This record gives sequence, C-alpha cells and structure tokens, in this order.
Amino acid sequence: MSGSPVGKAPYKRIATEEAFATAEMFKLYRNLLERGVDSPAFQSLWGFYLLSKAERPRQIIERLLDLGDRRLSDMDATGIDMQILSLTAPGVQVLGTDAAKALSISANDELAEAIARHPARFAGLAAFAPQDPRHAAKELERGVAKLGLKGGILNSHVNDEYLDDPKFWTIFEAAESLDVPIYLHPSGPSKGLIQPMLEKGLDGAIFGFGVDTALHALRLIVAGVFDRFPRLKLVLGHLGEALPFWLYRLDYMHRATVASNRYESMKPLRKKPSDYMRENVYVTTSGMAWEPAIKFCQDVMGLDRVLYAMDYPYEFVAQEVVTQDNLSISLEERTKFFQTNAEKLFKLT
Repeated sequence: MSGSPVGKAPYKRIATEEAFATAEMFKLYRNLLERGVDSPAFQSLWGFYLLSKAERPRQIIERLLDLGDRRLSDMDATGIDMQILSLTAPGVQVLGTDAAKALSISANDELAEAIARHPARFAGLAAFAPQDPRHAAKELERGVAKLGLKGGILNSHVNDEYLDDPKFWTIFEAAESLDVPIYLHPSGPSKGLIQPMLEKGLDGAIFGFGVDTALHALRLIVAGVFDRFPRLKLVLGHLGEALPFWLYRLDYMHRATVASNRYESMKPLRKKPSDYMRENVYVTTSGMAWEPAIKFCQDVMGLDRVLYAMDYPYEFVAQEVVTQDNLSISLEERTKFFQTNAEKLFKLT
C-alpha cells in the first residue's frame, strides 16, 4: 500500500468492487496454463499473476486468497468499513461447464462462510456459470436466498460469447425477479478484440478490460435486454467503462443507424441508450480516483447512481481514499457516494 493510514469519516466507506479468489480456483487456473488453454486473454492475465516472481503479482495473489486478518488490516489502514466481495475475473467463466458449475457453488459457499465470520465488514456477490444459463440462474437464486449474497458477478464474455444472446437471458430474468444487481466486471478482451491490444501491452486494465466491458454493456442495451427486463440493475466499474462520456453520441448515432435500417441486428428500442444508462445502470469509481471524472458521472448519471469502490487488491492506495473523501461535494452527497447508495442498491440494511 502507498500512503499513510486513513482515519475515520462521518459516513461508512463501503467499497463495492473488491476481489477475492479461492485456492481451488487457482489450482484449476494453473492446470489450464499447464495445458495451454486456448485463450490469449487468460494466458496474458493469469500467466503473469500466477507464474511471475515479481513483487506486485505475488502480493496480489496473497491478498486475493485472504478473507481474514490481512484483508481486515488492509481495510482498517485505508479506512474501509465494508467490502462487497466478488470472485476475481474471469472467475468460473474460463472453465468447462461442469467445472464452472462446481466452482461457482464452492466459491459461493466459501464467500458466505467468510461473511458469516465478519458480517459487519463483508458482503458479497454470487458467482455463477453462464456456460449453463439455467444452472446459473439457480445458483444466483441460491446465493441470494440461501447464502444472503447481494447480487451476482458477471466477468464479461463467456469463452468469447456475450450475454446479449437470448439463450443467456434466464440469468437476467432471475436477477430481475430477485431484485438484485448484476455487476458486469471486466475480463480480458475476447479473441476478436485482443490481438492489436496484446501487441502493445494494452489488453489489461490499462485499456482492454474497459473496452471489452463497455462493448458488452452496449450489446446488452441495443439487444433490448432492458426492454425485456425493465427492472434489471447493472453495475459497471471504472466509472462506467467510459460510457457516460459517450451518451450524447450513442443516442445520436443509435437513432441515425436505426432510421437507416443499416444493420439487421439493430432494432428500435423503447428508450434512448442514455435512458437505460441512467435508469438501469450504476457506476462505481474502482481504480478511477479522479475528481473531474467522478463529478462528470455524478452530473450526467445522477448522484444516486455513482458509488465508491477501491478495486482491492489490484488498486490499493490510501491516498485514493483521501482524494475521494475530499471531493468538492456536500457531506450529504459524500455520504450517498460512500455509503447510502451502496446500502440501497445492495440492500445492506
């Protein structure tokens, strides 16, 4: 960690995009790397984190696996009252169907046990295996109804497939029925996107993650997912993967493209793309402790739609917490940002 310890605040700091991993998952990941899995994104990301001897990946692996004293100590040092935990990307989504289903169950059980040990400090999102959409919907329901988890984590594409395909929509139906959000988290870009990024080292968090996730969210919008499931709630990290900055152009070009009947896949929607962003999407600040961008998102998305996140352990900088404590907004607005927006969205109270 860089920076001095962070003191208490007159609000709870709830960090909403905080990662964990299980030893079982890393064992499966190592097996995939040994077999040479056909996924450039996975090879790039986890070939580095699991095989590199450098200090940063070693520290991150250790912190991902810790759901006890070390994590709590890190939270105390940075003034974080609660973490909303989710299985780190790509989670179960790089595995074969049977292995993915089994891992989603065991990871959710392990997460629920950690929350039970520290209920005031941890909440969590359920992993599920979109490889089997019906099982995914059932596991999301089990995670919420039986384990007390607060939503679901979707690590972008599933072996290069995006969830705008209606075969996956039983997952969204379950989330809407349960009235819980789906956090659409980045993963390495799909095969169709990654090569030009990989050539220049841009496939990860520096750029590629956001591009792939923004694309996924837009595919969901233009496919009519939110027309079919109008109460579905989607969360995007990293200040909406830049989509809030594109709202005007998205509306203009979507309208023009639909009117021209250019693409068979792009049909009229009930609302503008920006309407779905403002009504169905929430954004968090994970890895984006930059006041001009945060305030822009609050302005165009609404104060109720922007939530704090750290992106632990990948981003673990005390000064970033202080930066967001010092946002030039009122105490009431800062309390929404750090605490009550998360409490409402994830039903923490």
